[in-house]
Amino acid sequence: KLSRSCQSRLQRLAKMGFRDSNLLYPSEESERRKHKLKRLVQGQNGYFMDVKCPNCYAITVVYSHASTVVVCDACNTVVAQPTGGKARLTEGCSFRKKPE
Repeated sequence: KLSRSCQSRLQRLAKMGFRDSNLLYPSEESERRKHKLKRLVQGQNGYFMDVKCPNCYAITVVYSHASTVVVCDACNTVVAQPTGGKARLTEGCSFRKKPE
């Protein structure tokens, strides 16, 4: 039989949602939802992508969280503009996430 303090601790943990989850082997979905520093293995949210210019169809490599304006090398068209988080692609641009 568990002591009264141990029972109250288990009840508090159950309220926080720790009853059914395994802390050593969390699911991919729960890890994806967590903040980048609170994951089991810390990692970045950003990624590199190939962006195709809508005018000349040249491909430019852009970081997903670019902090400066990205311009196409071939035709000097703005391809991506910075925001507070992820960069906003120009309308008509298509992109592909680069494999890691």
